[in-house]
Amino acid sequence: MAWRFFRAGGFDQVRLESGDELSDIGKLDRKLWVALSCPIEGVEFDSDTLAMIDSDGDGHIRDKELVDAVEWAASCLSDKKWLASGEDSLPLSAIASEEILAAARHMLKTLGKPDMDEISLSDCADMKEIPVLFNGDGIVPIDAAESESERRIMAEILDFFGEGKSGITQDMIDAFFDDINAYAAWLEKGMRDPAVMPLGEKTGEAFSSWQAVRAKAEDYFRRCRIVAYDPNNASAINPSETVFSNLSALDLSLADQEIASLPLARAESGKAMPLFDGLNPLWIDPLRAFHDCAVLPLLARKKSLSEEDWKKLCMKLQPYLDWQSEKPESAVAKLGDGRILEIAAGGENDLLEKLIERDLALEPEAKAMANVEKLLRYCRDLSSFANNFVSFRDFYTGMDQAVFQAGTLYMDGRSCELCVFVKDMAKHAMLASMSRICLAYCECRRGGEKMIIAAAFTAGDSDQLMTGRNGVFYDRKGQDWDATIVRIIDHPISIRQAFTSPYKTMGKMIGEQIQKIAASRSHAIQESAAKAISESEKMAAAKPFDVGKFAGIFAAIGLAVGAIGGAIASIVTGLLGLKFWQLPFALFFLAMAVSGPSMLIAWFKLRQRNLGPILDANGWAINTRAKINIPFGTSLTQLAKLPEGAERSLVDPYAEKKRPWIGYFVIALLLFLALIWRILG
Repeated sequence: MAWRFFRAGGFDQVRLESGDELSDIGKLDRKLWVALSCPIEGVEFDSDTLAMIDSDGDGHIRDKELVDAVEWAASCLSDKKWLASGEDSLPLSAIASEEILAAARHMLKTLGKPDMDEISLSDCADMKEIPVLFNGDGIVPIDAAESESERRIMAEILDFFGEGKSGITQDMIDAFFDDINAYAAWLEKGMRDPAVMPLGEKTGEAFSSWQAVRAKAEDYFRRCRIVAYDPNNASAINPSETVFSNLSALDLSLADQEIASLPLARAESGKAMPLFDGLNPLWIDPLRAFHDCAVLPLLARKKSLSEEDWKKLCMKLQPYLDWQSEKPESAVAKLGDGRILEIAAGGENDLLEKLIERDLALEPEAKAMANVEKLLRYCRDLSSFANNFVSFRDFYTGMDQAVFQAGTLYMDGRSCELCVFVKDMAKHAMLASMSRICLAYCECRRGGEKMIIAAAFTAGDSDQLMTGRNGVFYDRKGQDWDATIVRIIDHPISIRQAFTSPYKTMGKMIGEQIQKIAASRSHAIQESAAKAISESEKMAAAKPFDVGKFAGIFAAIGLAVGAIGGAIASIVTGLLGLKFWQLPFALFFLAMAVSGPSMLIAWFKLRQRNLGPILDANGWAINTRAKINIPFGTSLTQLAKLPEGAERSLVDPYAEKKRPWIGYFVIALLLFLALIWRILG
């Protein structure tokens, strides 16, 4: 096939207008592609189609993925012309894949359209609205349960994994039953071993009461052993009078923590631990529960517990403690021991797996129906996307806005068509500045939403562009956003701006200097006047009016005016010394001497304007120098102009009134120049 190209942006771009041209893009030299990669985010294109082309799901579409999409679609069609149809419907006769054709017929039959000879994307959307319990995706919703027991356990599985799950999967079933079986095995180990459950079901209650007093009891017996070691230290081991004296100063109804921290009972050498009498008041109830739940059933009724009895009791409860330390940490514990054992013995795992198998059996059919939508989307969108990727036809021909154009910014009497979304302004500006394009970064707000765009100004001037300037941004959906400039990358916009910029800069500088001098003189005069008023009487009496001084001042002013007049006269004399036909050339070369350098620099920069860095900064891989020359740049930024055929009145009721003396001054100047011309001539 002979490729066809068109010239735009300073380089050759391939024409992709027919299905045959599109289907062969894999054979086109990649060096002739405009782009080799683009991000999905920030691209104005159908997001579902982009996700399908992005086969590896990494958020970027590369050249190979586009080629694969085109080749797959071409292989499913009876005629490649449908590849560039741009329509959202497809005749059944155009589908060459028997599998996809069968799926399309099944979808139409399900929708009540068995006699239709074409299928559309709206049919695919309608098909998704039909509730289906089994669709081949391996996810079974709770409504697919065939019995109340299945529904119950499916609800328990979904609760086990938390919110946000639409149904159960095989992985969820495996993870849930693994935890159930592990927990059930742990429970059964305890129930089978008499040493672990010496009191049967009441062992847990005895264990809890033992754990409640264990640390305090160990503390008591240690104190008794210390007293036995050295009886003289008994007073030091037991609370002193100072402790009780400090307690007496407190509100004892609020001193639970202080009282509970005291020993369980008074420590003495070889003394058994009392269980009822002589106890710390805050430990009476825990010790009574310990006696009833643990001491009484495991030992016997006792009023006190010797250290040997305590060790025997601890040995009997130690296996239960060891067993508890092996308890699996799992969310299934909240189901309760009884329910866990019931699930482990119920065999419901097999029933749920059969539901998953039933769903997965429909995977080929579901995949075929998904491919119907995929083929329809590719026939509608691939041609348009390729003409915004392989070539930039839409951007350079103006047939439509390119996929990277975010919308239109209206500001400063202009509409800017080249606007792109920006995620990281600082990072984007570093690379985008190489584009040689004047960019204004704008923060756009709409309600609670906020985004950043970069707008290219390619016509007019930048005199009124400044941080804080407001405008309105219209996105591709037609929604309006409040836009405020937050950063500017300044580059020449036009030759006209470059011509006037030296004069504007000079005028601005002169104006600033005049303002500074005027402000300084005004301040000095105010200070002098204030001083003169306060000392007016003294100065009047001591110092008469000095006529000579004021004469000197007027003489200085005269010399300054004479010097300025002499300079002007020299320039005028030089110009008038030329012949009449030489004057335009002299004025032209004088203007070029002032504006020429800036115009030359601007001309070089305008010729270097390049779209590539702006898109590269957004994650594109631009493969060429996509230039934006002066005529094309002018088309991207429209200046305000009156509509064709509009009536215009030049009468401005608020225009400044003309003063006659201005005319008189002009006439006098012309007469003066004519007189000098005649004298010199």
